[in-house]
Amino acid sequence: MGAEGAAEDAKQTGSRRFPRITRDTARPEGGGRAAGGNAPAPARQWPLIAVLSVTALGLLLTAFGLFRVGTILVGVALLGGAVLRWLLPDVGMLAVRSRFTDMITCSGLGLVIVLLAMMAQPDPWLKLPFLQDTLHFTVR
Repeated sequence: MGAEGAAEDAKQTGSRRFPRITRDTARPEGGGRAAGGNAPAPARQWPLIAVLSVTALGLLLTAFGLFRVGTILVGVALLGGAVLRWLLPDVGMLAVRSRFTDMITCSGLGLVIVLLAMMAQPDPWLKLPFLQDTLHFTVR
């Protein structure tokens, strides 16, 4: 329904208030098709398919014993989703909320996943000294 429906209801009732019963929800900003309506479904949803494909590859690598590389690939997929959400005007089903919220959520989760994968034991690729002090203070 969105703003148009609310305006129509306001014209009918003479009120500027939103109706008590909502009949529809507004699509998220950028929630339109990434390709024209005459294109097949995978072409219309290619941003989501790209993110899911990279995530599936990361999970497959993790299942075959390459934990660190696979998990980093999952985080990179989320970071790529945030970049696609920022660059493209229409990303199809990759748009869940507002553009800002989607970008912050995907980039934050992607960054945390990548950093945790790089710090995983044994032999971490990334060592943060303050974490060792925190561990010493809380556990040892």
